[in-house]
Amino acid sequence: MFRPKALGGALTALVTVAAGVFLAAAVSTSPAVAAGTGTGYLHTSGNQIVDSTGATVRLTGINWFGMETDNKTFHGLWSNNPWRGQLDTMARLGYNTLRVPYSNDALKPGATASGINDFVNPDLIGLSPLQILDKVIDYAGSKGMRIILDRHRPTAAGQSPLWYTSTVSEATWINDWKMLAQRYAGNPTVIGADLHNEPHAEGTNPAATGACWGCGDTTRDWRLAAERAGNAILGVQPNWLIFVEGVSCPSGGLSNVWDGDTSNDEDCGWWGGNLSKAGQFPVRLNVANRLVYSPHEYATSVYRQTWFDAPDYPANMPAIWDKYFGYLYKQNIAPIMMGEFGSTLVDPKDKVWLEKLMAYTGTGVTGMSFTYWSWNPNSGDTGGIALDDWTNINTAKQAILQPYLIAPSGGGTSGPPTGGPTDPPTDPPAGACTATYRQVNAWQGGFQGELTVKSTGSGAVNPWSVTWSWPSGVTLGSGWNATVTQSGTTVTAAAPSHAPSLPAGGSVTVGFTANGTASAPGTVKLSGTSC
Repeated sequence: MFRPKALGGALTALVTVAAGVFLAAAVSTSPAVAAGTGTGYLHTSGNQIVDSTGATVRLTGINWFGMETDNKTFHGLWSNNPWRGQLDTMARLGYNTLRVPYSNDALKPGATASGINDFVNPDLIGLSPLQILDKVIDYAGSKGMRIILDRHRPTAAGQSPLWYTSTVSEATWINDWKMLAQRYAGNPTVIGADLHNEPHAEGTNPAATGACWGCGDTTRDWRLAAERAGNAILGVQPNWLIFVEGVSCPSGGLSNVWDGDTSNDEDCGWWGGNLSKAGQFPVRLNVANRLVYSPHEYATSVYRQTWFDAPDYPANMPAIWDKYFGYLYKQNIAPIMMGEFGSTLVDPKDKVWLEKLMAYTGTGVTGMSFTYWSWNPNSGDTGGIALDDWTNINTAKQAILQPYLIAPSGGGTSGPPTGGPTDPPTDPPAGACTATYRQVNAWQGGFQGELTVKSTGSGAVNPWSVTWSWPSGVTLGSGWNATVTQSGTTVTAAAPSHAPSLPAGGSVTVGFTANGTASAPGTVKLSGTSC
């Protein structure tokens, strides 16, 4: 998360967004653009990100934070929606990339993760933060998603204006990046490093001790630091993209304060959002075609910048975006991946802002890439796509983002198991549907599974529902990707109202936890037709 230069501290109060609710259905649909997230490692060409075959890729992702906090792992693992279920929903909604904030504290030997619901996430018991990250990366990769790692904070205590602090040195910052690059070398799911989150000026300090851009002071010049870290990473993993954010004030704050004269004040923007000097002072990397600029952009629920109250708002916004970062894209200098942007949408101006911003990024696969802030509902000044139960979603936000999302190349379908016992799939019988079951995990007294049902008939099934039977003594714990209920030994997964139709050839995947002896679903039916 970010703050403009006038704000400080981290707001993490849980908020409830006043918006409609729906349960994300596991209905497979064709991605908006067939390219998805491409093949192999990614690199750049002009203002585009391309895959190993040269095909253009657009990253349309989301942030899932928590590994940068005291929990040292993803937030929401305390909910009743298992971690795989949350990734399933992200992929099915069309988010093809996951930006993962972390702090260096989470990488330390002996670091422990907390805030995990062991009942629904038994496979995470006893794992370190990095081991949990490994599992998320493996599963996201099986769904065709990509991962961007974001050094969000030096410590769990909070963000820092510079990339180093009195307790976390530049050497630690770089060495931890090299460790991560080596850990995930050979795994093209992990595509790159967002070097440091939101470099910024330090309030009203007349000595200008905050991050600058192009000032030449090696202790403060973020552009030079990004070169040092980026080249060190590329030295051990030359296939990664290097994501470089902006600053808040190019001088680091010197010209804005203390003189009582505002006529010559520097033009400052969001923390990490000001790339106005990157054209004059570009980041120089030793490996060509690896640089992606990554600004942040927010609305009034975070801070009421002056431009929101200008008489020509929102017509003034494209020129502001051009000045801070858009020119890099429009002049074909480098790709833009907007790493954070979001709002509660409580203020009507924010809805207009989000609509205009998405239109500004462009349509189709050649538009600017982005990762929305955030999946988490517990972002105090923006809220999230997920609502407080970490299962239902904020329809008002999703409706604005949806036309710009390009589903992962895996289509959001379930990937191969990443651990735990697995039952063989049921034989696909002739008829109007086929059923495939896999047991994801099992523990004493319970288990977790996924049932995928595919329509093989010639027409759509509307509304769809899936039923199955369990032996006596097996009871439903929780379900996701449908409204799941149990009566006696029969379980019913009903379609949500927003997506009642299952097209011919489409599939639904219903996830669940259950109490009792691990048992495969029996007598599976799709809307009354046996599979």
